[in-house]
Amino acid sequence: MWARVNAPDSDPELVGPAALWHRLAFSPDLGTWKRADLRNLLLDRMPKVVEDPDAAADGMLPAVDAYLTFLSQTGRLTQRSDSLADLQAELDDVEDEFVDLMDELAEDGDDDADGDEEETGDLGDLGDFEPFADELADLDTIRLRPDSELAAAARQAPLIAKARDLALWVGSGRRVGEDTLLSDAEVEEALAAVGLPRPEVEGPIAEAVPYLWNIWNLAVDLEFLEPGEGSTVAVQDDTAEWPFDDDEDVLDAWMLGLHSVDYGDPELPDDDLTMALAGLTRGVLVRLLLAGGARDLDELARELAEAAAELDEELGADAWEAAGDPLAPAVDWLVGYGMVEVEGRTLKLTPLGTEGVVHLVDDADIEVDARPAIESMSAHELLALSAELPEDEADAEFAAWMRLREPARAAEELLEAAAEDESDALIRVQAASVVGTLGEAALPAWQAALKQPSLRPYAATHLSQLGVEGAPEPTQDDTHWLILDMWTISAGLGRSEFVSSLQDIGPEMVTELLEVIWKIPHAHVEELLDLISQVHPDKQIAKAARRALFKARSV
Repeated sequence: MWARVNAPDSDPELVGPAALWHRLAFSPDLGTWKRADLRNLLLDRMPKVVEDPDAAADGMLPAVDAYLTFLSQTGRLTQRSDSLADLQAELDDVEDEFVDLMDELAEDGDDDADGDEEETGDLGDLGDFEPFADELADLDTIRLRPDSELAAAARQAPLIAKARDLALWVGSGRRVGEDTLLSDAEVEEALAAVGLPRPEVEGPIAEAVPYLWNIWNLAVDLEFLEPGEGSTVAVQDDTAEWPFDDDEDVLDAWMLGLHSVDYGDPELPDDDLTMALAGLTRGVLVRLLLAGGARDLDELARELAEAAAELDEELGADAWEAAGDPLAPAVDWLVGYGMVEVEGRTLKLTPLGTEGVVHLVDDADIEVDARPAIESMSAHELLALSAELPEDEADAEFAAWMRLREPARAAEELLEAAAEDESDALIRVQAASVVGTLGEAALPAWQAALKQPSLRPYAATHLSQLGVEGAPEPTQDDTHWLILDMWTISAGLGRSEFVSSLQDIGPEMVTELLEVIWKIPHAHVEELLDLISQVHPDKQIAKAARRALFKARSV
């Protein structure tokens, strides 16, 4: 929120990995930053974990600069930190080295893509999905559950309720401390507010409650907490309303906190050992997905222990042993976020967990075939999905979807979906094509579609073909609308396909169409005329398209 107003050119998403690794490696307090730590973070740590070197080279340093400025302006940069000016000076000093490192990573990535697929020694961490890209792509179609079902599960997530309770305890303007966010007395109150026990420790309690700080960070992720005036933090107005009534609002909030899965990674007293197990929780998720949603916990632990030892030959095995039961915090967090459940010694993805890990895989730019469950797929979802599938798969989706409803109802739903967006010619053509196969069962739907300007040409054509008494005959304008729809689809396939489609109908026909087609109130008529004027190899036709465009814009 602060970045949108004060640093609109920065990418806040790039701050997340830097802030997380700073917290793991250098200071549990997000507000304490030192020049030396900043240098080590950017030059030693980030090259090991960054997922997109090109994006990091362009945006990481501006994003970190904006974040540090935010901490300073809101009183979160503690007195133990170096000054903002010194930190910004350090960013300037490391810029060239950082960009060079990112360029090298990008080049190495290109080399790997050219055939070095066997090497796994350069993995970012245990949660890197890239080594599993081929296996994920080969998975059978994953069917995602309806939003209503997912929202019902998200409403029951204990961690979100704890984040809400913590935010409500924080209140409308709690001042945060300079050394730690909360005093020991406040920490005790906060622990009570979220139902956590007070640790029996000597010294500051704030340093012995990492789980509380994870819930604090989750409350920030969920936008339950936000910066207030001065050195204060405040609860958002609608936080008390969680769990929200609207399913979409619930899922939007849950997705905001999805990346909190990283908080499930083990935290050890030794920072280097902690980093050797970084990404463990994501590693659990991707392995569950690849196994069809369930794994034996002991078998999963052995596999991840081997992966940790292979990833970090010096510290991986030691870190695993030092953690005792490294999977325990990961599983605990995932259970609390509604993503997994434990049955005996078996760990299972919930439908909400499957939804979440599919989103994480997609965020990593890795393809996985995930689709809504047939029984919960809306007509519009079906049409949009089918547009991206090979013809035989699209036909199978349509067939499975229509087996669940009467033909008349299917026709009605498809045409209603096609009418939702007048600018979407592809959805419209697909819907009309499928409904056209339903014969007389589709008559009521076609007659209703006559009232929709974007569907009238299709309705009139099909009703005429069915010989319906009293049905309007297709007009010349209807024909022109159909042509504009087909041109729109052709243009979406690329310039060469568009030019080829124009040449297929011949220069005389194109010229005749340009004289009249500009009159049609089609959503894409102007851009199509403009495109013809730019790409058609016949200069006379290009000139005619410019004249038609002028007329269309003058109407």
